[in-house]
Amino acid sequence: MKKNMGTVDRVIRVLLAVVVLILYLTGNITGLAATILGVIAVIFVVTSIIGFCPLYVPFKISTIKKS
Repeated sequence: MKKNMGTVDRVIRVLLAVVVLILYLTGNITGLAATILGVIAVIFVVTSIIGFCPLYVPFKISTIKKS
């Protein structure tokens, strides 16, 4: 697994996951929407930690800056 996510991409994903968590904890999202967004948030956090997004592979996308 070669990393294909840059720092900015990873930070944005974590921030989006935090927003979903805040919306859930404040009761702004509930039910099915909360479940779906929660699953997406967990996926965002996991992919940010490992620095690899499997959906980028078929499209040959990489957000890592090339020096």
